[in-house]
Amino acid sequence: MHAPWLPSQLRYVILTQGQTHPTPAKTAAGMLRYRRNAVIALLDSDQADRDAGELMGTGVGVPIVATLEQAIALGANALLIGITPPGGQLPLPWRAIILNAINHGLQVISGLHHFLSQDEEFSRAAQQHGVQLIDLRRVPDDLSVNKCRAAKLDNLRIHTVGTDCNCGKKITALELDRAMRERGLKSTFIATGQTGVLISGRGMAMDRVISDFVAGAAERLVLEAEDYDYLLIEGQGAITHPLYAGVTLSMLYGFAPQLLILCHPAGRTIMRGTPETPIAPLQEVRSLYEAITRPVYPARVIGVALNLMDFQDENARREIERVEDEMNLPVTDVIRFGPEKLLDAILEWEKANARSGI
Repeated sequence: MHAPWLPSQLRYVILTQGQTHPTPAKTAAGMLRYRRNAVIALLDSDQADRDAGELMGTGVGVPIVATLEQAIALGANALLIGITPPGGQLPLPWRAIILNAINHGLQVISGLHHFLSQDEEFSRAAQQHGVQLIDLRRVPDDLSVNKCRAAKLDNLRIHTVGTDCNCGKKITALELDRAMRERGLKSTFIATGQTGVLISGRGMAMDRVISDFVAGAAERLVLEAEDYDYLLIEGQGAITHPLYAGVTLSMLYGFAPQLLILCHPAGRTIMRGTPETPIAPLQEVRSLYEAITRPVYPARVIGVALNLMDFQDENARREIERVEDEMNLPVTDVIRFGPEKLLDAILEWEKANARSGI
């Protein structure tokens, strides 16, 4: 699978300056949860001397430092841009921090749409100091349109989809893949965003692909993983999102999944990145996903993954029960309560249905 080359010896200081929260700092949160041993510190002078676990909900024991020099003294040899802002642009005040990292000989890794390797100032400094600038969103040059081959594969493709962006699609796919492998199943995670690529070391950032080629890029990722029995495919955006629906739809047609896990940020009412677009009701979104795939290759919503980050435990359990009654589907928060309900539903469906279709 296509991914930037990421040396295994990298030890990261993650730049989250002024945005040390799991929503804007999605990349940081993903690394703290899934590649904790590679993270030396977070860099945020506003939160210095605190623990990452306090603010990020994961990564207990990872310090937050005020300066790059402190992180280097702790053993950092790479700077990672830890946020995923709408539009993927580089915050202007961060340029000085990145240049400082390059001048100290740190490798710099970014998942922004602003490619550091194409920035004249950064490129010149990197060449002078022998530093790599790794842009996680860079995609292959030889992509093509979809040739509709994914549906012919004899594996089970489970795709996480959402009612909004930033609602847990990546984490749900990662947790299901982990649980499958723990049961001895031949499973793999398919990364479709910059953080997933960073965590898994492979995949492709679909939101960087030319629109005509998104479905073809999705098909390519599936074909490259055809030796696995189960593909847990990270979703992007939402079919109802006015900013990102084009990527969501093209991925659905390229991946040709049999099963969908609907991910939802419980308690959120307005779509992230929009001024006033409401999140549609779960049943309505479920029907839309199933209807829009039916003419091409039908997919079925098999369960719901709630993001209950802002709920206390007892309220979280009540919300799960409420949504289960509403949807008549298994519902969980995969971080708080585990993915087993969803995994059992997937395997039960597999017993009752041929893998190649519904």
